[in-house]
Amino acid sequence: MKLLLDQNLSYKLCERLADLFPDSNQVRRAGLDAADDRAVWEYAKADGYVIVSHDADFADMAGLYGPPPKVVWLRCGNQTTEYIEKLLRGHLAAVRSFEADADSACWELY
Repeated sequence: MKLLLDQNLSYKLCERLADLFPDSNQVRRAGLDAADDRAVWEYAKADGYVIVSHDADFADMAGLYGPPPKVVWLRCGNQTTEYIEKLLRGHLAAVRSFEADADSACWELY
């Protein structure tokens, strides 16, 4: 599984989580820093990413369009990069289970 981290998440998470989520990317690193949410959605869909974001817009799109892509909606508020890394690592089994569930579109992570 590979993650596409939204703009509000550090690109450093790609390296810090590479052992669990190889080939992950971040919106700015993918050249999508000026793109709207729909363009990010289509990029993630075409390239097989799971979107990770604080943005409720992606959760709304997941409910409207369904997967792919899937969305991990971070509901923990603005936190440090270290905190987000620990959160994703600590919920690894649940994230993988969510990704494997064909019917699930969005998963809220607190």
